[in-house]
This record gives sequence, C-alpha cells and structure tokens, in this order.
Amino acid sequence: EPLLDDGADTPPAYPERIGAILIDARGLVTIEGLEHLRAVLRPAVKALVGSGRVVIVADAEASGPEAGAVRQALDGINRTVGKELRGGATSNLLHVAPGVAPSDLVSTLSFLLAGRSAFVDGQAWTVRPALASAPTTSTLPERAPATDSSGASARFGSERGDGDAAGGPLAGRIVVVTGAARGIGAQIATVVARDGAAVVCVDVPAAGEALAALANRLHGSALQLDITSPDAGDRIAAHVASRHGGAQVHGIVHNAGITRDKLLVNTDAQRWAQVLGVNLAAQLRINPVLLDGRPGGLADGGRIVSVASTSGIAGQRGQANYAASKAGVMGLVRALAPELAGRGITVNAVAPGFIETEMTAKIPFVQREVFRRSNSLGQGGSPVDVAETIGYFLDPASGGVSGQVVRVCGQNLVGA
Repeated sequence: EPLLDDGADTPPAYPERIGAILIDARGLVTIEGLEHLRAVLRPAVKALVGSGRVVIVADAEASGPEAGAVRQALDGINRTVGKELRGGATSNLLHVAPGVAPSDLVSTLSFLLAGRSAFVDGQAWTVRPALASAPTTSTLPERAPATDSSGASARFGSERGDGDAAGGPLAGRIVVVTGAARGIGAQIATVVARDGAAVVCVDVPAAGEALAALANRLHGSALQLDITSPDAGDRIAAHVASRHGGAQVHGIVHNAGITRDKLLVNTDAQRWAQVLGVNLAAQLRINPVLLDGRPGGLADGGRIVSVASTSGIAGQRGQANYAASKAGVMGLVRALAPELAGRGITVNAVAPGFIETEMTAKIPFVQREVFRRSNSLGQGGSPVDVAETIGYFLDPASGGVSGQVVRVCGQNLVGA
C-alpha cells in the first residue's frame, strides 16, 4: 500500500540516522497531497546519513490537469532534494506504469539503493511491465572471476551479493562492448565480466595491444575492428559465432565514440562526418545485422545499451557535431525500443556528465574544477559509475526498463 494517503497527517517517526528512505507516492494526485510528501521527506532528509538514498516511487500516468501537475511537481521536488542533500546522498524518482509487478521493480530499486548508483542523482525514469521474452543462453566454459588491473577481485562484487563471476546475473551470456580498450569502455567490460558474462572486447586495430591485454585479463575475446566499416555487424556476429559455437549475444554496448571539437563556423565536412559516423551511424548499421536472427547476433530477450552524453541534452560550445551525434543516440534508443518490445529486447542509454578519465585529465586544471563542482555532488564521476548503470540495464531482471535515458552526471547543471 502507498505510504501516503489522505489520513497521513503526521510525519512518521524515524531513527536518529537513516541510510535510505523509499517513498511510495503512487496515488498522490492532488496539490494537498504534496504536503504529505513534504511531511515525510523533511525529517528523513535531516536524518539521512552520508551517501544515503532517497527514492520516490510515483505513477507513470496521470489523468486530468491536477494529477498531471502533481506528477510534474514530484520531478521538481526530486531535483531540488538532490541539490539540497549533502555528503554524497542522492535522490531519484521512479515512475511506475500500470500493471508493473513487484518483481519488475527489484533490479531498479536494488540499483538505486546501492552504491552502484552513486553518481546518478536527481534523475527520473520509467519502469513498465517486464517484456515477455525467450531466455538468452549460450554454451560457455567456466572461468575465474574477473579482476581489476591490480589483480584484485573486481569492484562491488560483494555489494551485489552475486558471489564470483560464474554466479552473477549475466552468467552464461555473451556481451559485446565497443570502444573497450581503455577508459570507460574498459571499465564497462570489467563490470560485465564481473557479472558473469563472456565479454567480447571490440576496438580499433591501433588499440590492439591494450585490447588484447584487457580481453585476456577478463577471460574474454578481442576483436580489432573499425565499427564504421560497412561489414562491422557481420564481423561481430561471425566472431561471436566462431568463438562460442553459434551462440547468440545477450547484449551489445555501443560505447565507442570520438570527439573532433571546433566551433560550428570552423567545423568542416570531414570533422562533421567522422563524429556522426562513429558515434551514431555505426550503430544504425550494426544493429539491424545483429537483429536478423543469425548465429552470433542478438538473441530475443537481449539488451542494447548505448552511451550518449549530457552534451546531447544541453549542447556544448564547440561540440555541435558531438552534441548532434549523442542527441541522435537518445533519439535512436527511444525510437527503437517499441519496435523491439515484441521480441523482449530492451534498448536504453546512459548519458555521462563529467567523468574522470585520461582524456579529461588533459583539460586545464581550473576548467576541470569547474566541471567537478557543477553538479549536486560537487565532484567528477568515475568510469565505474557509468559501467554500473550499464550493468543495471544489461541485467536480465531489468526487462521492464526500455526506451530510457539515464544521466550519470551527479545532477550536473548542464541540461538540468
């Protein structure tokens, strides 16, 4: 039953310090009802520990002007609470569509209440009834748990309670990660392998040495490939089929991307085409090939996850080509999701903000500090923050989440 109802006229009693509060605001459809939410939130925010969590669950649909206004008001409250919290605490809003079973919410609530969502703040997305699908399976050899570059067990495994990689949520499944050789891509591959998948690491031939080292460490396979090649999809499927006995892929993560920054007035056709080609057009060519049912292609019940950017939401000076490509990725996700729902395939995207990588380390110090402080958490994110959100999308239990774009930005002011 919802926590909030017409008889809730006094705030609940809380312990002196609380780690998280989950508020079921479904059925809240009047302006007067917002007072109940305030009464519940006020003592909770004061008692919330550092790195605590506020999660508001609300209806995805509203009937009538007042209910529609209240639904949007909840978003404003969520974003404001996210900006007011301190010590790494976050607030997020989850819209729940009619017909959603409790089991459809488990993966999302587990993600939001755990450390894996540390850089997801002030965001809202929707969970619908899980898509019916055939299970994605493959015949894979047993292997050791994935390790990080120091040789230690990969991060957050014990937090998830998944045990070693062989028993994780992606056990027995194959996941392809493009742009995997370094940075965010390497961390995505590491998290995917930690969660039990056989990972296919894809990157350009120039990154071959780093790519091979990563694939070996994760007990996966490496594919040197320019994803803009006309036969890129065919080569990915052929590689998977040959390495895994004709098995199909559970997920593909379109992470590969480039920048060629210039003011629009100084951007020539070549710079424009390079960025649009790698960041967007390649996905449009690869997806149909992997979706045609062939061995090594994407299985029914699978997952497509793309990496967008907050630049695609708000734009960025000197990045017209990049912003166009990343906004296009979000448009692609939203358009493709309903087309694949009948096959149980989900399509989602993450939109990272300022993430601390080797590339961003080259930004002048003062500019880096501005980027770090321009979000509600007052710091930059880590590649693992992006990877954990992608891991949530890839989880077979996340079948009710599709056509969504989740910002991993600490509630960055850009596009807020």
